Amino acid sequence: MATNKFFKSLLFTLTIAISLFGFCIENSEAYPVFAQQGYSNPRAANGKLACANCHLNQKAIEIEAPQAVLPNSVFEVEIKVPYDLNRQQIGADGKKADLNVGGILILPKGFKLAAKSQIPPEVKAKNKGVFISPYSTEFDNILVVGPIAGKTHQELIFPVVAPDPEKNSEVKYLTYPMYAGGNRGRGQVYPTGEKSNINAFGAVQTGQISDISTSEKGENNITIINSDGAKTSQIVPAGLTLLVKQGDLVKVDQPLNIDPNAGGFGQEETEIVLQNSSRIVGYLAFCFCLLLTQVFLIIKKKQYEKVQAAELNF
Repeated sequence: MATNKFFKSLLFTLTIAISLFGFCIENSEAYPVFAQQGYSNPRAANGKLACANCHLNQKAIEIEAPQAVLPNSVFEVEIKVPYDLNRQQIGADGKKADLNVGGILILPKGFKLAAKSQIPPEVKAKNKGVFISPYSTEFDNILVVGPIAGKTHQELIFPVVAPDPEKNSEVKYLTYPMYAGGNRGRGQVYPTGEKSNINAFGAVQTGQISDISTSEKGENNITIINSDGAKTSQIVPAGLTLLVKQGDLVKVDQPLNIDPNAGGFGQEETEIVLQNSSRIVGYLAFCFCLLLTQVFLIIKKKQYEKVQAAELNF
């Protein structure tokens, strides 16, 4: 009896999990899970990040990080994804929606996401409702976040903990590169290679538009007749504003609608130094000795000048 209850409970839990998973996939045109599934390493040999394969427009981002950190220290890396908050995007359902944002941070090996117990309260408050996760079990030094509401999260904060070379022999006290990417809005291409509705759709042939009909879903079916009388029909997704009307003459690849894209992807890189505290102490000691030597030289010089003056007076 207890066994039956256990299996019923397990089946119920799995059903809920599968339903939620299906819901997430259905509504995740900009989720980093697409990149995680398609690319074992999101950074190509030429430095291009995987996000740029779907988010085709380029938009600038900024990255802020400390120049140097100590082993086992927790620090913040901030990716700024600015955009005009008044701009909206076309959702997958064809309706207007606010832009979302997402980001990826590629840290040096050994650096990773700080544990909850290590994150300061003020950072927790800033990241309330934001879920940051490692890219994969293999690359826990690569962090992804998003999509999240862009209106309240134009600054993505990643709490990071530095490694300790004394505990990890693969980590050295060196200068390391760090790569960051950030996008706002949905992508123009799906992982399958199909265009999303965030595009300007071009005419498939040269000719005259003979008919434009709108379906119940709001899609526009445009029929074009060429000079030989051949007809072609193509669908322009719902929510897009047409540039053409019935009777217009069009050429191949001529845009049929206004480009709705309001976002884009950008990437930046910076450097960070894993600093040895004993080196800092040694450097400060050297500077102190140098300063002390200069002071003694000045004092000695003053004494010498006094002696010279006394001998001249004598």
